[in-house]
Amino acid sequence: MNTVPPAPAGPPQVVAVVGPTAAGKSDLGVALARRLGGEVINADSMQLYRGMDVGTAKLTPAERQGVPHHLLDVWDVTVTASVAEYQRLARREIDRLLAAGRTPVLVGGSGLYVRAAVDALEFPGTDPGVRARLEAELERHGSGALHDRLAAADPEAARAILPSNGRRVVRALEVIEITGRPFTASLPGPGAEGEVYRTAQIGIAVERPELDRRIAARVDRMWRAGLVAEVGALAGAGLREGRTASRALGYQQVLAALAGKCTEEEAREETVRATRRFARRQESWFRRDPRVRWLRGAHEAQEGLEEQAWSLLERAVTS
Repeated sequence: MNTVPPAPAGPPQVVAVVGPTAAGKSDLGVALARRLGGEVINADSMQLYRGMDVGTAKLTPAERQGVPHHLLDVWDVTVTASVAEYQRLARREIDRLLAAGRTPVLVGGSGLYVRAAVDALEFPGTDPGVRARLEAELERHGSGALHDRLAAADPEAARAILPSNGRRVVRALEVIEITGRPFTASLPGPGAEGEVYRTAQIGIAVERPELDRRIAARVDRMWRAGLVAEVGALAGAGLREGRTASRALGYQQVLAALAGKCTEEEAREETVRATRRFARRQESWFRRDPRVRWLRGAHEAQEGLEEQAWSLLERAVTS
């Protein structure tokens, strides 16, 4: 992919609603899309998977309030996620909506997916031989040993990737071997590579105690809504073989319970803990991008959050 020059100045073409899980992004995205006459494009990596509904808090058709949503239910659970493929799909949807005079509203907490959609990021290719060898080493030695190797080769990448995330460790080591450069060299700082689309990025910030409470409540709702049954059904469709989907929050923990490695209650408690850790990493990612304009999403009603966001957008249009 050729480098795309920075987008010219002017009103935003795309609105992105970002922030940590359980902050209220999905509802705000719907509200803004209704006001703007726009449509939502999903930027949550796990909502791309078919059948992963309860555990990803995917909005129901009724909750979408008639607003078209795109890039939901795209991949089978056996497919390994690809940011480069998401970039292609997202830009196709953005270009189609812009051509039709509709505002694309990008909604999600997968930071790299958001940037892949709107920034001129280029992603290194893959080498099947290198990937297969590294995955074989992962099976033999575990992710901890490979993470130690990554820490020696690219300390910054090692700090950003959890030792338990074998898939991302393998990808980082693959990129290093293919390019001869640190993995982080392929991820320039926010805005350094230019925007493909003029984008107004709105972040929802929630105080940590409140966010922790929301996460626990959300996990409880997922359990009541049938997450265990959902995971069991997806296991029959190959979830365990899916390198990405099987590691999704909640799904990984329930799979462990179904395999007898822990109790269902232990799986629920670990899902809460893991989701809280993930939310902190999400917020840290978005906080590094100075383009994000933050709203306080503490105890305000949805209407108050919507008005805050609308005020930001009005300023972006007139500035």
